[in-house]
Amino acid sequence: MVRVKLCGFTRQADVTRAVEAGVDAVGAIVDVPVETPRAVEVTHAARLFAAVPPFVSTVLVTMPESVDRARELIDRVDPDAIQVHAGLAPAAVEALAEETSAIAAVGHDEPAIKEYADAADGLLVDSTDESGAGGTGQTHDWTATRELTQLDTPIVLAGGLTPENVRSAVTTVGPYAVDAASGVEAEPGQKDAAAMDQFVAAARGRD
Repeated sequence: MVRVKLCGFTRQADVTRAVEAGVDAVGAIVDVPVETPRAVEVTHAARLFAAVPPFVSTVLVTMPESVDRARELIDRVDPDAIQVHAGLAPAAVEALAEETSAIAAVGHDEPAIKEYADAADGLLVDSTDESGAGGTGQTHDWTATRELTQLDTPIVLAGGLTPENVRSAVTTVGPYAVDAASGVEAEPGQKDAAAMDQFVAAARGRD
């Protein structure tokens, strides 16, 4: 069964509601050099994650400038996994993966996508902007991403997923997991409880 991660949490109530909806993982965005209403301070991310119950994973989403900075954030936030967007080369991601669960987030057309897949514990394939950041709310070529599922690395599908299209995405790609942020929001940075319920149900093929 496909796993579900929801990302970009800013409020504790939304995290609690996502857990009730049945997500497998929640993500908080920290220390990114782009403007986004979903970014939170390091201490706030740590508080959000501290309240997450066992068997739901916490994922620190960031764009670190170095492995040392990523390690510092891990020490302060204490996530179950780190998801890195842009900046770090495959060798740097591999160094992180030797210490913790590391997910490399890449654009679907990233030239070094297989190198990142080899380096990381998971590969999140997203629709990215010029900075390499995700959260664009745009879908990409799912058939191209489907080819990546033949790799040994688990593939997480992201980019423009909503309760309305996630089932089609899962059927087309067959990913290990799906990830959404803006697609389950009432407004930027604030989740919609009904949308989270619908997204989890649709991803798993439930009415």
